[in-house]
Amino acid sequence: MSDQHQLLARVRKLLAKAEDPAVTEAEAEAYNTKAAELIARYGIDRAVLAAAGRHTDTITSVKIPMHNPYSKDKAQLLSCVADPLRCRVVLLCRGQTVQAVTVFGFRSDLDRVELLYTSLLLQATTQLARVRPGWAGQGQTVAAYRRTWLAGFSSAVRLRLKAAESRAVAEHDEPGGASAELIVLDRKKLVNDAYDAQYGRLRKASPRHLSGTGYTDGHFAGRRANLGTTHLKGGGIALPARTAS
Repeated sequence: MSDQHQLLARVRKLLAKAEDPAVTEAEAEAYNTKAAELIARYGIDRAVLAAAGRHTDTITSVKIPMHNPYSKDKAQLLSCVADPLRCRVVLLCRGQTVQAVTVFGFRSDLDRVELLYTSLLLQATTQLARVRPGWAGQGQTVAAYRRTWLAGFSSAVRLRLKAAESRAVAEHDEPGGASAELIVLDRKKLVNDAYDAQYGRLRKASPRHLSGTGYTDGHFAGRRANLGTTHLKGGGIALPARTAS
């Protein structure tokens, strides 16, 4: 396991500890603070490697574990991060629990997906521990409210990432270079073709029907979430290496 993946694994363990109902609010805050520090260190490490030119891009996959509570909702957040970054996801389920999600795409995009998801999960779970339905939502469970809160948060994140990627392409101007728009379309097609070759026969997950009233509150929180952990403009339009035909 690489140093980067070991670091991300440590972050996820800290987040899982922060979500444990048995820990105090102060302990949860300490776990979240430590996780944020590790995320920042990871971002610096990746920036240094990229600046040194020690990076090649290939299509591959990464398996990210999911943890209860709300494993399906966390998987949806991961999907909403992966899709705007031109990655595909496969859910590994057992019963009603999502055990892991395999994300499929270019290595540089997978790095961004992992880092963004870890950062956004940290932000979401920190807030999730405090949110509860107000007077208008009386009669529903806290869990139902929080599931729809996470759905709203994930939806807002997806819209913002999609807009950020579109802006990055539109603002990229390299005289004499290849069109950024064509590059990202080509990357997306290559990922889709590779995904279909490996996972094309899998059935799609059935749509979920959530009953809580937290969607609007979660969407507002997602609109305010920090997406600055990675440099979207620089990371979204790298030209993949190709062999001569």
